[in-house]
Amino acid sequence: MNILIAPLNWGLGHATRCATLIRRYLNEGHQVVIAGDGDSLTWLKREFPSLCSLTLPHLHLHYGRGKSQVCAMLRALPQLIRWAILDHVALRDILAIEHFDLVISDNRFGFYPSSSFVRSHTQAIRSVYITHQVHIRLPRSWRWLDDMATRAHAWVINRYDQLWIPDYAQYPSLAGELSHGFHPNRIAAKVSYIGPLSRFSPSEDNQPAMPPYTVAVLSGLEPQRTLLEQQLLERFRQSDELFVLVQGLVGKPNTVIHSGNITIHPWMNDCDLQATLSHATHIIARSGYTTIMDLTALGLMSRAEFYPTPGQPEQEYLSCLHS
Repeated sequence: MNILIAPLNWGLGHATRCATLIRRYLNEGHQVVIAGDGDSLTWLKREFPSLCSLTLPHLHLHYGRGKSQVCAMLRALPQLIRWAILDHVALRDILAIEHFDLVISDNRFGFYPSSSFVRSHTQAIRSVYITHQVHIRLPRSWRWLDDMATRAHAWVINRYDQLWIPDYAQYPSLAGELSHGFHPNRIAAKVSYIGPLSRFSPSEDNQPAMPPYTVAVLSGLEPQRTLLEQQLLERFRQSDELFVLVQGLVGKPNTVIHSGNITIHPWMNDCDLQATLSHATHIIARSGYTTIMDLTALGLMSRAEFYPTPGQPEQEYLSCLHS
């Protein structure tokens, strides 16, 4: 089977959870092509250097510096619509050159083959949409629009043949109402709960004993990523506690900086990151869903201190759910 996998470039979480599927398909002997843009594509290409990769239209999103992102998201709506259309056209052009049996989109709204294209080709093309957030949560003052946003997302989901939710079918689950509170009459027939996707799995600890330290793993849109980094560096510069910062800047050279009790890594490969997380006494991270899946897989949720991205209701909800 020839498979095309394309994650959203909004932090690294969509790419890292897709890596689990990519490895699974490769182990089963399938052909996989990766597609995307920005840091998520950079990360995937580094993780799978032997795979063919395709560059898709770039989504240039930025958050505001304050606690509310409503204005930033409203300003971004025309860009999001245009980006989804460009993604749809890009996939049409890709399929005109090469056949894929399965197209998997992790939250890329427009990355589905048009029905007219499918009808005009004798070889079947199956499209899958991956998301953990079928029930959309908006900021508190906009909560009355939750149902409208959820219905709009359901319209996107219905462009695809199947919906894969990386969570448990039983409620409550890792994503809580985000992955279960949808309109059954709209998309229930397409739904498969495939279980959490994590690039990590528990392993035997063969490392020597280390002094206690805190690790922070950052990701997400600017400027909020940098603002949290500055806040944490200021906090630990005033402490004698050992602190490891993983910036999540995969486009930078991986030059490690040591400054007193602080060690800064632009990024880490999966093996080093799992070891660093496993040996930390305290873990600081955004409450993104992929982070929650990874820490759950490693049995480290009890060590986590979550900093939800200001104004991002999904992360605020997940932080409360797992606190």
